[in-house]
Amino acid sequence: MKLQLKPIEEQVLVITGASSGIGLVTAKMAAEQGAQVVLASRNESDLAAAVDEIRSTGGRAVHVVADVADPGDVEEIATTAFRSFGRIDTWVNNAGVALYGRLLDLTLEDMRRQFDVLYWGVVHGSRTAVPYLSREGGALINVASVLADRAIPLQGNYCAAKHAVKAFTTTLRMELEAEGLPISVTLLKPTSIDTPLFDKAKSLLEVEPQPVPPVYAPEVVARTILECAQHPVRELNVGGSGRAMSAMNAVAPRAMDLALEKAGFDSQQTDKPYHRDDNLFTPLQHDGGERGRNWEGRTKGTSLYTRAALHPRAATLAAVGLGAGLLAGFRALRGGRRPEQ
Repeated sequence: MKLQLKPIEEQVLVITGASSGIGLVTAKMAAEQGAQVVLASRNESDLAAAVDEIRSTGGRAVHVVADVADPGDVEEIATTAFRSFGRIDTWVNNAGVALYGRLLDLTLEDMRRQFDVLYWGVVHGSRTAVPYLSREGGALINVASVLADRAIPLQGNYCAAKHAVKAFTTTLRMELEAEGLPISVTLLKPTSIDTPLFDKAKSLLEVEPQPVPPVYAPEVVARTILECAQHPVRELNVGGSGRAMSAMNAVAPRAMDLALEKAGFDSQQTDKPYHRDDNLFTPLQHDGGERGRNWEGRTKGTSLYTRAALHPRAATLAAVGLGAGLLAGFRALRGGRRPEQ
């Protein structure tokens, strides 16, 4: 069967991690464009509120309370989608949890739990989705991170999990293509995004964590996800600064080490004291919302690089954006700052 992805208004989308941040914004955006949406996460109250909001404006949506670390829960997501809408056209593995601290200070229990969500959640979702997507063709979209290309201090376990997601996704794509299955497999690598992920993170730091600037709005990722649901994309950075970071790491990894040793610790920390619960093992009440509380700086609402990369006719703009990002990146390395793009 030849791969032919449907327009978004004709699709049934499954989105994990859909009660807040990127997942929530993507679900709302897809529903606004006419898609039927299945929202999944651990937080029942926030999921129900999101579905009510979508339905109040004429959208079609259902929710499933599920922990992606549990393969049985993930199977229930697919069962609910099929029972409610009759098929699955796009599956987005997006669920995530954050954990801050030096690697040797983290407990093995916490590290394993984060891997269960970030890596095994993608594995469970992908294995569940493929049989459904192969029936009529569809898209599997795994949301990783720019940290799948480059590790940083204080988030070493997160980086390791995202590296694993990248390897898993790359291998799965090759194996499905070799079988001739009509499934587009996409790896997305967002840079810093303004979501509640940081507000709910477990941290061994004495202060609240924050995304490293430049920071992009979750709508930038949501638009990219919906583009990839309609047009096959192999792998893509979301945010030009992330592409520049990946490129710099490829050509000057030792320089990146030194720059991050100098600037990679303080840039991830606010001056707000850390004393609250986290959602590593248990969801927090009313932890939803599209944006986070810990980031108070400028948020970029678009990425020239990502827009250009999604549209081949604009490849020249992408090259210009990347060149500017690389130049800014090397200047930032000399000054000990992350590049802005």
